[in-house]
Amino acid sequence: MTHGNSRKRWPGAAGLVAGVALDALTGDPRRGHPVAAFGSAAAALEGRDYADSRRSGAAHAAACVLAVTAPAVLLQRRVRDRPLLQFATVVLTTWAVTGARSLRRQAERMVGPLASNDLPAARKILPSLCGRDPAGLGAKDMARAVIESVAENTSDAVVAPLLWGAVAGVPGLVAYRAINTLDAMVGHHSPRYERFGWASARLDDAANWIPARVTGLLAVGCAPGTQRAAWRAFRVYGGQHPSPNAGRCEAAFAGALGVRLGGTNLYRGVAEHRPELGDGRAPEVDDIRRANRLARNVTMAATALAAATALAAGTGLGRKR
Repeated sequence: MTHGNSRKRWPGAAGLVAGVALDALTGDPRRGHPVAAFGSAAAALEGRDYADSRRSGAAHAAACVLAVTAPAVLLQRRVRDRPLLQFATVVLTTWAVTGARSLRRQAERMVGPLASNDLPAARKILPSLCGRDPAGLGAKDMARAVIESVAENTSDAVVAPLLWGAVAGVPGLVAYRAINTLDAMVGHHSPRYERFGWASARLDDAANWIPARVTGLLAVGCAPGTQRAAWRAFRVYGGQHPSPNAGRCEAAFAGALGVRLGGTNLYRGVAEHRPELGDGRAPEVDDIRRANRLARNVTMAATALAAATALAAGTGLGRKR
């Protein structure tokens, strides 16, 4: 890498680091969040183009992703010869599409009610973290749900957008967030979305395939004293989850924390039986804080990895000579 190329590539790498730092300081905006605006626009489009078919769902996903990716490509081209403007663009985009602070804060909100055995209060908070039905869940079931959410969303909300930003710049950041948001909106099993949401779900699986495994490996590396157990859980249990990606993150977290995740979950009145992940005990309230600390360490490691990758790849920011 020449000295000139290094100068061209620093805005992408530094912007990712600064964007993560900005998220750590401020978290998500309470109003006017760009991802929320995208979700509203996607929902409005769904009201017009919905049909109970995979073809319609694929067209919907393509239209939504292209609607934000194409402007991002144009923006990246416009700013690539202006390093400070490049840097600011990457910072703000990274801040908008990552959510490490909000994830950990929502998980921490569960600690107080669970510790005081205020289960009704905990059940009101749980839907902000995951989609399972909270009614009837006990303290340990909710602790398990929180840790599973922290593990999976550390990949979805932190590692995956950073890696896509590292290799594809601003278009990678926004395209990934659009794909992941669509999956959350329409990519689940239900009579309405079984066919329409198929493309969004498969696209999200593909976009997260590498990031989920990187998240699991980073969790192993960030688990001092339990690295062997984390590696074993990642290797033995990671592929047993029905999701091709979530199990990699959850299994590594389970091994690192010495707990057992998985089991029966209830979604919209439908029970889903998932294999148990890990060899440890059932999760307890204190394990939520331990999961948050692990997630924070994984975030820092992923940020360093993304910055190094951006420096090596260049993220398309420099003009070809």
